[in-house]
Amino acid sequence: MSTHLLGRKPARAAPGVTLHDGITLQLGRVHEACGPARRSFAMWLAGQTQGPVLWISPAWEPGQLNPDGMMPFADPARFIFVRPTRAEDLLWCMEEALRSGAIPLIFSDLPGAPGLTPVRRMHLAAEQGGAMGRAPLGVLLTPGEGGAQGVETRWHMAATHQGEARRWTLTRRRARALPPVSWQAIQTKSRAGLNLTRTEAEDALV
Repeated sequence: MSTHLLGRKPARAAPGVTLHDGITLQLGRVHEACGPARRSFAMWLAGQTQGPVLWISPAWEPGQLNPDGMMPFADPARFIFVRPTRAEDLLWCMEEALRSGAIPLIFSDLPGAPGLTPVRRMHLAAEQGGAMGRAPLGVLLTPGEGGAQGVETRWHMAATHQGEARRWTLTRRRARALPPVSWQAIQTKSRAGLNLTRTEAEDALV
């Protein structure tokens, strides 16, 4: 009697937060959101999760999140704000928060894209944070076109509002084994998430 080393059961999908078909952010990993509406993406993601949200941002930046702007997406009362005074502490705070596993969703609003080594450290920290239970989810918010090295996925979001209609273009720019693709997103009701329609990805995306 022969014994098969490989089973026929499909591999389990890694747990993650699913925002829409084709838009899943894997837990225990670090992702990136860039573009002028990256904070809107962050609020949308926060609104589709439960529990506290940690928001790390530089103390020297004058602009801060507006509770009135957050309300259509998520409850501002869920947010814990940390404002380091040194640039190197932004990534350190995120790494330690991921390692603790105490907060399920952590954002770091950065002035620029980090390199590969700190991102790898954050991936390892997120894995350690999930050792005792549900793994945390980390998201780096970077200006412009982003470009953080080693992130699990990269998302670009820009507003295309028309009159009273709140619209955005969302593009998946990087994901393992998945091609770039874009969606048109519209918000029709407060706290109800976004309705998405798939479009063609931009030719220039890599």
